[in-house]
Amino acid sequence: MASVARFRILNSCNRRILFSIYQIQARHFSSILNPDSTTPLSSKEKSRAALSLLKFEKNPERIIEICRAASLTPESHLDRLAFSIAIKKLTEMNYFEGIRNFIDELLKTRPDLNNDKFISDAIVYYGQAGLLNNAFQLFDKMPQLGAAQNAKSLNALLFSCMLAKKYDEVKRVYLEFPGKYGVKPNLDTYNTVIKSFCESGSASSCYSVTAEMVRKKCKPNAASFGTMIAGFYKEEKFEEVGKVLEMMKKHEVPVGIGTYNIRIQSLCKLKKTEEAKALLDGLLSRGMKPNSVTYSHLIHGYCKEGILDEAKDLFRKMIGGGFKPDSDCYFTLVHYLCKGGDFKTALEVCKKSIEKDWVPNFSTMKLLVEGLANGSEVNEAKELIGQMKEKFPKNAGIWDEVEENLPK
Repeated sequence: MASVARFRILNSCNRRILFSIYQIQARHFSSILNPDSTTPLSSKEKSRAALSLLKFEKNPERIIEICRAASLTPESHLDRLAFSIAIKKLTEMNYFEGIRNFIDELLKTRPDLNNDKFISDAIVYYGQAGLLNNAFQLFDKMPQLGAAQNAKSLNALLFSCMLAKKYDEVKRVYLEFPGKYGVKPNLDTYNTVIKSFCESGSASSCYSVTAEMVRKKCKPNAASFGTMIAGFYKEEKFEEVGKVLEMMKKHEVPVGIGTYNIRIQSLCKLKKTEEAKALLDGLLSRGMKPNSVTYSHLIHGYCKEGILDEAKDLFRKMIGGGFKPDSDCYFTLVHYLCKGGDFKTALEVCKKSIEKDWVPNFSTMKLLVEGLANGSEVNEAKELIGQMKEKFPKNAGIWDEVEENLPK
């Protein structure tokens, strides 16, 4: 017992020393986030600066330095987003050893990160990078790190396996780990497994999961059934969709607009947008109100099928009904209108989008500018280029090239 106590004291001392070193390093690296000022940044300002830098950084070591400088924490949504972007970029660069070392460094030098929340997040980051062995090892080590193996960490491990597209491992963890580690599954556990089965093309296996939920007194919710519905549509098992809707009634789960949106989106993905529109007409006739998501799915579906008149009509009805399209809805419509040669309407929609400070990507804007110019709307094209230069001065040179090649 005395030796265990001495080990804990030494381990605690080592962590404090390492944390002090980490703080010194963080102060050193903080200049990365704000090189032109001596004024210290607030936590939120650090997070925003890190996010901005991470989006464009291509050096893997520099990516890690940016994360160190920001002293990211799992309590902040911005920081979790920064972590995720960093891991994604490092994975694309095949910098796997760097990912392992960085997460290990954080666990050793940041006592504030030795908790259930961050360790569960780290398990997910390993899955995002495809480093499942490390995810399993970290799950096993949780008690040594002062964190509990509970439903949250189990769900993180399941999600990690799903991100790595190791669906057999999801099934194994689901079947073996609750008993092995004494963890009681919760609603998120079952919903993650249902999603995994649907992603892997085994939506029918979800029936056994919902049966298990009933046995364990864990009531399926709209998300459980909605995921199943999307899975059966993806596999084009349309009769099963009807069965799931009946199950929802049996379990007294309301079939609301969220469920209809899943059905509409699923049909649009199958290029059955007319059938999806019939669903909208049906719910309107029953007095149910759609929302902006409903219209966005249908607009995207019609655009993908090249039925642009219907897409434009729905967009007008959407705005006329007081619904607010999101940025993706604007971007989708502008892109496909340009593809379809309707540059006049594309310009109108684009202007409304820019008014909201939502700017389509470079390739779409270039398509619009060139289409306008080729249609004798050179002045409109040049005006758009001027706006792009003003909003994105770093890209001014690229737009200069585009402008030079426009018809005179």
